[in-house]
Amino acid sequence: MKTQAQFPSYRIRLLHDVWRILVLPTISCYAFLRLADVPLGWLSPLCYSCFLVAWGYAKGIYYDRIHASRAAEMNARMVPRAKGRLPGNVDVLFKMMKAFRTSYVLDVYRELFEEHQSSVLNLRILWKDQIITMDEAHAKFVLSTGFEHFWRGRAQKERMETFLGQGIFNRDDDMWKMHRSFTRPFFARERISDFDTFERHTSRALAILSTHSFSTHPIEVQDLFARFSLDAASSFLFGATLDTLSHPLPLPSSTSSPTTASATPLPTTQSDATASAFRTFTAGFESAQRIATTRARLGHYFWPLAELFEDKSLAAQRDIRRWLDPLVERALAERCVVEGEEKAGEEEEERKTFLQHLVDSTEDKTLIRDQLLNVLLASRDTTACLLTFTTYLLALHPDVMVRLRTEVLDRCGSSRTPTWDDVRAMKYLRAVLNETLRLFPPVPLNVRESRAAPCTLPRPAHPYTGDTGAPYYMPPETVIMYFPLLIQRDPVLWGPDADAFDPDRWIDPARLAKFTGNPMMFTPFSAGPRICLGQNYALNEVSFFLVRLLQRFDGVSLAPDAQPAESRPPAEWKARPGRQAHERVWPAAAITLFVKGGLWVRFHQAP
Repeated sequence: MKTQAQFPSYRIRLLHDVWRILVLPTISCYAFLRLADVPLGWLSPLCYSCFLVAWGYAKGIYYDRIHASRAAEMNARMVPRAKGRLPGNVDVLFKMMKAFRTSYVLDVYRELFEEHQSSVLNLRILWKDQIITMDEAHAKFVLSTGFEHFWRGRAQKERMETFLGQGIFNRDDDMWKMHRSFTRPFFARERISDFDTFERHTSRALAILSTHSFSTHPIEVQDLFARFSLDAASSFLFGATLDTLSHPLPLPSSTSSPTTASATPLPTTQSDATASAFRTFTAGFESAQRIATTRARLGHYFWPLAELFEDKSLAAQRDIRRWLDPLVERALAERCVVEGEEKAGEEEEERKTFLQHLVDSTEDKTLIRDQLLNVLLASRDTTACLLTFTTYLLALHPDVMVRLRTEVLDRCGSSRTPTWDDVRAMKYLRAVLNETLRLFPPVPLNVRESRAAPCTLPRPAHPYTGDTGAPYYMPPETVIMYFPLLIQRDPVLWGPDADAFDPDRWIDPARLAKFTGNPMMFTPFSAGPRICLGQNYALNEVSFFLVRLLQRFDGVSLAPDAQPAESRPPAEWKARPGRQAHERVWPAAAITLFVKGGLWVRFHQAP
């Protein structure tokens, strides 16, 4: 089992890459020129450049032959390659880099699939295999039936190591299984006490919304929802709220496009040491996410160069630990005090925080802290994303809001606190949430890496070419990206109205049968052994919040006057296919999906 201390430094990996990519070819070139008795004069730079190109091509041909031979032995075929105009598909790389800044979310990948008439491609960027797929058969294999052939991979874990460390989202194999066994019992039961936490933080968030609705001022709800979910998650996990809802809200004139779903501004003053520690933790948490996103965009080979002399996430890590470590130490000390006493009653057990549950499972402070951060990241981002895009879609579809509010008032009235049974009984509410998750999954794309042995991907289920041929060869130690957002909007799977927001598709038995017959069509919480353990908690939290919201407000509208100009959808989107032609905001992706520039709306208070 690997621990954080055993995970190689990214600087060591960088030295290995420099040796493999630059030093070894240089030494070989020098030796070749000496043996060939070529004068090492002014021609040597030209000779060296030509040698490097020849070296790269030779390596590519060598590995291609090896993989072709292995594929033949496995009765498989090679994944179709993207066809760029420049060597190493450099033009494809530049196209993708530009699209990440200017295009609709994941649209560049959709265009590549359509251009090559295939639901799976090898991008082969800079002569390195990189498989992308929007086929649900491949997603099923990666997540479930072929789970043992894939893992999170070295590149992902290296980027997140300082931040998430040994947590469940940053580990595989025995360490991952251990975290899973620690965490599953806590999330397996429906906890009535969770609703007390929801009510406390929901009331504060709605009070803020009410203030803005009375004044008719627009409010940036993506930021508000991120604060709500962070406060609720910290209470649930630690038993100590971060109190971000008390921070000043962004103003329309000062808002800039955030790079994450929750770029929470911090207040300029602090009242006491505790509040300051909360704010420091929150700032560190946000900073660590931004750094991880930047690393992913720079790429596996280049981000270590930008941090050669300083790991930029170390400062964020120190801020996080300064607040979190004392909580973990206190919980461990309290466990020691109660050891040997009578076992806690059922009600007391039900009210335990996740931190208290973890210290009952292990005494390793590092494991506890890292697991808390991993679950905090997942619970905060999933909830904030789902609330943001549900609000956006309700603003676009007032008829859906009227129908949903009717269901809420029929079940709970205008003031009664919803219960767990109420949430389960509201079928249209769940349909609205499912449809939002289908169109805007919190994790729109995901990445895995094949292990040391090659395997085969099943034949595609997507009928781009009526494909009935052999399975595809999956090279070892190769990245594969799959796209829940594209799969969940695929007209082949969901019909010609796949881009439309229609909650009734989750109620009509004939339409619902498509999903029940092919569950991999819809995987917003992943699937297989790594399926999200906290999905019911997230759905309960969002459902509770929406019930309370709709009890108080009967209308919501977008506020384009407050939306930052640089975050409005470009005019050219209207001429393109899919949802982007009708989008009123700019969906973008970092670690999770978010609205560029925030979601500015006005709520209407019910009489």
